[in-house]
Amino acid sequence: MNGTAYILMLYLWAQAGAATPPAPAAQAGRATAIPALDGEVQNDPAWAQAPVLTGFWQVKPTEGAAASENTEIRIMHNADTLYVGVVNYDRTPLEIVTTDARRDVSLEQTDSFLMILDTYHDGQNGFVFGTNPAGAEYDGQVTEEGTFNANWNGSWEVRTRTSEIGWSAEFAIPFRTLRYPSRDVQTWGVNFQRNIRRHNETSFWAPLPRQYNLYRLSLAGDLTGLEIPPPRNLQLMPYVLGESRQRGAEAAGTRTLGTYGGDIKYTLTPSLALDITMNTDFAQVEVDDQQINLDRFSLFFPEKRPFFLENSGLFSVGISREAELFFSRRIGIGPNGREIPIAGGGRLSGRIGRGFDVGLLSIQTEEVPGVAPSNNFAVARLRREMPNRSSIGAIFVNRQARGDFARPNDHNRSYGADGRLGVGRNGIVTAFVARTSTPGVTGKDYAYELTSIYTRPSYRLAAGFADVADNFNPEVGFLSRGAFRKFNAQMFTFLRRANFGSFQELRPHVLYTGYWNHAGFQLTGNLHMDSHFELKSGHEFHTGVNVTRQGVTAPFAIFPGVIVPPGTYDHVEAQPVFFTNQGAPLSFQFNGVFGGFFGGTRKQVQPQIRLRVGDTFNSQFTLTRNNIDLPWGSFVTNLWSSRLSYSFTPRIFLQGLIQYNDRARIWSSNVRFGLLGEANTGLFVVYNDTQGLTGSDLLRADRSLTVKLSRMFNVFN
Repeated sequence: MNGTAYILMLYLWAQAGAATPPAPAAQAGRATAIPALDGEVQNDPAWAQAPVLTGFWQVKPTEGAAASENTEIRIMHNADTLYVGVVNYDRTPLEIVTTDARRDVSLEQTDSFLMILDTYHDGQNGFVFGTNPAGAEYDGQVTEEGTFNANWNGSWEVRTRTSEIGWSAEFAIPFRTLRYPSRDVQTWGVNFQRNIRRHNETSFWAPLPRQYNLYRLSLAGDLTGLEIPPPRNLQLMPYVLGESRQRGAEAAGTRTLGTYGGDIKYTLTPSLALDITMNTDFAQVEVDDQQINLDRFSLFFPEKRPFFLENSGLFSVGISREAELFFSRRIGIGPNGREIPIAGGGRLSGRIGRGFDVGLLSIQTEEVPGVAPSNNFAVARLRREMPNRSSIGAIFVNRQARGDFARPNDHNRSYGADGRLGVGRNGIVTAFVARTSTPGVTGKDYAYELTSIYTRPSYRLAAGFADVADNFNPEVGFLSRGAFRKFNAQMFTFLRRANFGSFQELRPHVLYTGYWNHAGFQLTGNLHMDSHFELKSGHEFHTGVNVTRQGVTAPFAIFPGVIVPPGTYDHVEAQPVFFTNQGAPLSFQFNGVFGGFFGGTRKQVQPQIRLRVGDTFNSQFTLTRNNIDLPWGSFVTNLWSSRLSYSFTPRIFLQGLIQYNDRARIWSSNVRFGLLGEANTGLFVVYNDTQGLTGSDLLRADRSLTVKLSRMFNVFN
């Protein structure tokens, strides 16, 4: 069956989607008094007049059953802030699991409470806020009912308290942090999630089928009665920075630097914001995780810089991590990770009219002689939201070099259009088409993809086809490999039975992904057959088998001195996975790959140990080891990684990341102290040390100590 027929079949099946019970509704009361915001809800008279919401329904472990513990929610607001009070009753409070207190830490392995606010009430976009009993601040943005940006940081507060009845939380979310329509009386979508870790339990206020999560905004409840005046919001976020740095193998010179800059955010309308950045610096951001490349294709390193992460989902067009038209790491990061100074720029993003999302971005980088000329990066994005999770959009991306070091006519442009069609309640079809323009490059420069997914509680079906032409060249995007045709399909099943004993769920599945060049030669093929066995205790193991094909068209160096010649390499490999309850104080995880590899064999093991003490100290130790035996040579690679963190409070932390890559012969360490204020501003002290090994000598390549102080000022309130 070809890809088009398969997608058509999914479309027809989607017409028979199961009915979903009506979503609940909540009323936001008007606050006559401001809560003390100390985590105490029941005994604070400010909450006395707020309506009480109850009734949570499990998706796990028993779909459709009432939650094992009661939860009460109170919602009220005044002219500038939304207040949410939560009481999470627990009959055995000594068994509450709290794993971490850091900002934006994952809330999956801890007792936790989360909410999502669909402020446009479009069933597709929203803001997520959450916490755990330690008072961790967790937030993010959801776009297109599934893409989650955990790196968005809003200005808001939460306080928690644990007592003999369980634990409670008070949220204060200023309306200036959100984006919403210009109406005197608002109706928003809303849903709430509670996790009880020791029961491996997840429940929701607005019931969801178990194939969906909190981001399924089209099934959220309604929050009515919000009377919000248009905000007057001007935020200033200046910073000052001092740095002492040594660079070069001899490290003979130590430079002490000082600089300053900042960001400005101005709310033009309740749904449209202008951000301006000047002399942008990201010294407080954690360094990249090192990777070892054992293939012919480019590695993907995710964006971590806060300015580029806000509203990043709006600018996303293409195949994620394979062929993206816009990838913000192309701005300000040069060859080999070299930093290119950003002089400044701006971004206009949000919603205009009814359902039109707009994004305009312009960033100017400085000239670095011998490395990169001055460049202007510009992006224009327009997307129209439509009913039933559907949308249509267009994007334009431009890089224009300027200055004395720029080559004549040095620019690159990308053009694209994308669409999304919701089919019934359970089906979705997505597509994009794009072209690029590069001076001096002729020939076919297109790319497109068509995919379809159909999801039910007991299974998920998906299929897709993509084509990237030989000269498709998105220089401000990401392209993992050039010139390919791709077909992928999957059948994933989810089995739950009342008589499964100690098993929570069994997930047998089959996935296939294949890549061909335009001459019909297969470059990569992977047939993955697996079953996931999830236990009620939180332990899990997988029994994967891969049937692989690697088609090599040109020799490449897989390791120094080891060259893989052209040819087709067909193999079978085992892929076992096992991990214990990740919410426990001590947990273990193992990933392995054992089998054929480019005409020889590979034994890859990745053990990981996690140790925590309460909610303050967390550590993680990971080893990735490859033992490769090929007809053209044998070698071993090791990548060590250690993460350590200590949280003095939810806003004061000390973190360390130490890595060793024996293939690149590099040690690196990143130590960060943070004293956070609003929206992830504050005081940061960061120490970085990267050392390269040559023979038996240890040479210091880069060492720096940075102190950065930033603060947010709300001009109008």
